[in-house]
Amino acid sequence: MHTIKNICLYCGSATGNDPSYLAAAKTFGRLLAQEKIGLVYGGASCGLMGAAAMAALSAGGRVIGVIPDFFNDYEIVAQNLTELIIVKSMHERKQMMFECADAFVAFPGGIGTLEELAEQLTWIQLARHDKPLLIADIGGFWRPLLTLMAHMRNAEFIRTTREISYLVAENVDDILPMIHQAAAHRKRPDNQDLIRKF
Repeated sequence: MHTIKNICLYCGSATGNDPSYLAAAKTFGRLLAQEKIGLVYGGASCGLMGAAAMAALSAGGRVIGVIPDFFNDYEIVAQNLTELIIVKSMHERKQMMFECADAFVAFPGGIGTLEELAEQLTWIQLARHDKPLLIADIGGFWRPLLTLMAHMRNAEFIRTTREISYLVAENVDDILPMIHQAAAHRKRPDNQDLIRKF
């Protein structure tokens, strides 16, 4: 059985216009702390990112932030994290977050969140790793993307021989149980993931 020690959270640097997004981010941070699972995220103090991180820290959790050095220009780097890793580029950031995490969760967010999610979906489709990936469809946020992926399957651009394995949860309380169940069925040993540094 694979142990989930750290979960990487992809989410917005804004809070969005639906209060359920912010509430879910805070709840998720607290749940991670309660289960003694570390939070790996983009290192910012703002938006859903900051809310989840601060909630985890306030509940006694571990939080690892990974942020490029040029983000200092925006004055959004979080303080008082368990660990803050400064990198040189967005590519290095994503690689480091991957290496630190045993699973991935995508909350509502913007283009950056979509790009991170799409990259993980691609890596899974190409069998580069089999770490659990969960799409947190809070308030139906990701429904258009899920519909698009169904359309891609129907149009045979996502082939049955290259199916993408991912989870979908609409309720934040379902996220960790679903990830634990998926981790228990992983085939590849923890140290055998094939993603390498760029």
